[in-house]
Amino acid sequence: MLSLDLIRKEPESVCQALANRGEDPTIVSKALDLDTRRRTTVTERDRFRAQQNEASRRVGSEVAEARRRGDPAEPPPALREELAQLSQRIEQLDRDAEAIVAQQNALLLTIPNIPQPDVAVGPEETANRVIRAWGAPVDFPFRPRPHWELGEKLGIIDLERGAKLSGSRFFVLRGKGARLERAIISWMLDVHTREHGYTEFHVPYLVKSETLVGSGNLPKFGDNLYHDAEEDLWLIPTAEVPLTNLHRDEILEPGTLPLRYTAFTPCFRREKAAAGRDTRGIKRVHQFDKVELYNFVEPSKSAEALETMVRCAETLLQRLGIPHRVIQLSTQGIGFASSKTYDLEAWAPGSDEWLEVSSCSTCTDFQARRANIRYRPVAGARPEFPHTLNGSALALPRTFIAILENNQQPDGSVVIPEVLRPYTGFDRIEVPEK
Repeated sequence: MLSLDLIRKEPESVCQALANRGEDPTIVSKALDLDTRRRTTVTERDRFRAQQNEASRRVGSEVAEARRRGDPAEPPPALREELAQLSQRIEQLDRDAEAIVAQQNALLLTIPNIPQPDVAVGPEETANRVIRAWGAPVDFPFRPRPHWELGEKLGIIDLERGAKLSGSRFFVLRGKGARLERAIISWMLDVHTREHGYTEFHVPYLVKSETLVGSGNLPKFGDNLYHDAEEDLWLIPTAEVPLTNLHRDEILEPGTLPLRYTAFTPCFRREKAAAGRDTRGIKRVHQFDKVELYNFVEPSKSAEALETMVRCAETLLQRLGIPHRVIQLSTQGIGFASSKTYDLEAWAPGSDEWLEVSSCSTCTDFQARRANIRYRPVAGARPEFPHTLNGSALALPRTFIAILENNQQPDGSVVIPEVLRPYTGFDRIEVPEK
């Protein structure tokens, strides 16, 4: 959530930032109009409260004077009527102010984060920038097969049974395919916890509405999430959601930051916005696995933390031997809560395309404001909002796809990257004999 103070002080720059993102900037004037209405209502309420206090003092004087005279100690009917009317008016203005605040908060929840100054302005197709690349694509002496052909031939990916169980965009991994998936996840978690300084969490896959509001997924992306309306629980689209909210409504003590968390979870997305795209194979599905990185840092450290997070993700791809590139996303490419994002794309030679396997973002204090997460820089200091960062390191099944397609052999078998062999227990997946 953007600071209302920022919108008040710099409405033109906020409008420009929203326009750069391809969003409607008129939402800023709507927020300011509501703010003016709220201030006017509160001022009027306070004016009536002052009149109420003055009338109460007059009542006290009248009663005291009546007692001195020995008369009945009751306020005059006119004063009683005046107090009753003032009380009713104040109660109504309180209700009006609360309603305006609710409207204002609801509106603020729909405004995305402000892109950082070095984020290129424009649509993804033309403004995204390749920052660096690693590894050369393999020059195969044969036509490399896409993963859906490899998976079927090896007997490790079953699209037909996935569809039978759950419908389109679901799949089943079998035998060594299932073991490879598990091996990739375990290896990634071990690297992050043993080498990169992350603490592993196992989190719920179902969360409350306020948890998704805190991370920035609600209200904007409700149509793309799976929801149990009776219990008001939502299947998570990423571990970022529960990791963000571990410290919701907390004040972190001095010396707590930075916090580096990681978690493996399945991720659930309806993919309504991507209807008709990438339907072949397992590139874009409704349920997939991912290892997530999450940081809480002091604002002055967030730029460095983002670069470090990207390097953590790159390290995995390099050890797997997968050619990849780092893309800095443009203003119209970054996510709703992000102010700056790098995507890592792995080369998939069989599919003949770059596949996004990681997205690393800094969200500045945007999520911390929504989830009311604060920290004290030093003992006794006023609480401040930390910066939060999140990154996939890495997302499956696209990493799985890249491993299969980059390590395929002429006979259709796949060689397992060396770093994964202690986890798989085998060094090759071979075509089964018929």
